[in-house]
Amino acid sequence: MLAEFCERSFLKLWSYPNPFKDSKNGHELCDLLAVFGDYVFIFFDRENQIPDVPDKDPQILWNRWKKNVIDRQVKTAHGAEQYIKSGHPIFLDAKRTKPFPLAIDPQKAIIHKIVVAHGAKEACERASDQNIYGSLAISYCETDVNQTQPFIIEIDRRKPVHIFDSHNFSIVLGELDTVSDLSNYLDEKLRAVTKFDSLLYCGEEDLLGHYLLNYDEETKRHIIGTNRDDVNSVMIGEGEWNDFIKTDLYKNTKNEDRISYFWDELIQRTCQNALNGTLGGNSDILRGQSAIFEMVKEPRFIRRALADRIRRTIMNFPDDPDQFTRQVTFLPSHLPDVGYVFFQLRVSEAYRKQPEYLDKRRTLLEIACGAAKNKFPQLTKVIGIGMDAPKFAGDTNSEDFILLPCETWPDDMRTYYEEQNREWKFFGTPQLEQYNEHVTQFVPPSFVD
Repeated sequence: MLAEFCERSFLKLWSYPNPFKDSKNGHELCDLLAVFGDYVFIFFDRENQIPDVPDKDPQILWNRWKKNVIDRQVKTAHGAEQYIKSGHPIFLDAKRTKPFPLAIDPQKAIIHKIVVAHGAKEACERASDQNIYGSLAISYCETDVNQTQPFIIEIDRRKPVHIFDSHNFSIVLGELDTVSDLSNYLDEKLRAVTKFDSLLYCGEEDLLGHYLLNYDEETKRHIIGTNRDDVNSVMIGEGEWNDFIKTDLYKNTKNEDRISYFWDELIQRTCQNALNGTLGGNSDILRGQSAIFEMVKEPRFIRRALADRIRRTIMNFPDDPDQFTRQVTFLPSHLPDVGYVFFQLRVSEAYRKQPEYLDKRRTLLEIACGAAKNKFPQLTKVIGIGMDAPKFAGDTNSEDFILLPCETWPDDMRTYYEEQNREWKFFGTPQLEQYNEHVTQFVPPSFVD
């Protein structure tokens, strides 16, 4: 389950189960290690059922479970973090023959330690009929106490670790199923743990519900608690998540988000081709020098907007009897200096079968990306997505992806793409149209863009 959810959030190229330390004893570093850019996610997954034994002291049963499932994994997580920060090598196998393929800069790494604890759900529900999901309560405070009240996990706020359980783990990684969304949440959580003397919540899903509904207009981001300096403690009550998912706002947003997974399909398909060795080109998808790496950075609601605009562009491709028709669309990223060029081409079937056709299509896509940089000089990266117009391509099609780094753009580059674009006039024809759309993370049922 851990690997499945992480593959969905981090994709197969950036998540690795059971990596090993540089140890002759074949010691594992963690249960799963996910690395994307400077973010490092260390996962531990443990299960040990709390038995239903009425004649046993509940405190003793709790202490035993907490020691095995929580305390030991928290200690191991701190050790794994120190191992990574020390710069020691990591391997994919116990014999240390397969090095971990992703570089981690210990000085820049943003490390999140995550323990998924199973086995307490039924005991939590037996202890309180108000515990909706059987979730563990979490308290971040300054503490050195090892014995705590049953079903409340106390974590030292000076050495924070994220604790999920059987139920809310799937909620968190299911709702925050992009690297940006998950990292933003965990970053904000650590900010709140550092800011407040105490952060207490009845379940991780309740904290998530609070976070998603608590948007700060000044900083333009979701927050936990408040930015006020006169508040030193935050408590999130039971039922925040349960109430949220019943709202029309949540239900409609989930419905609107369905189209966003077209963006995920493009990424997943290309990543699988890379794993299968069937991906052409010279980009380094794994280490970040690629269009796919940039596409992965988009949060869910931006993926929804991008996928929806691509869908509409595909449907509106001109029904021109001319066998050669092209259409180029510029789409902004959530990052102000990044943009996408979506390029569709329609040619005759005979022309598509020519050996050099795909090379020519890629060349046109590159020219369109250069033209986008010339038209929007603030861009530092342009990502090109090209394909045969799906409206006429039939059952077979392929995609081209181009990353054009353009933080520096000397005059000779600008002139080169101006000359290459003279014939095609990308972003320079009378048919050019501009649209302004307002995109929100949550979409009320009556919202019309």
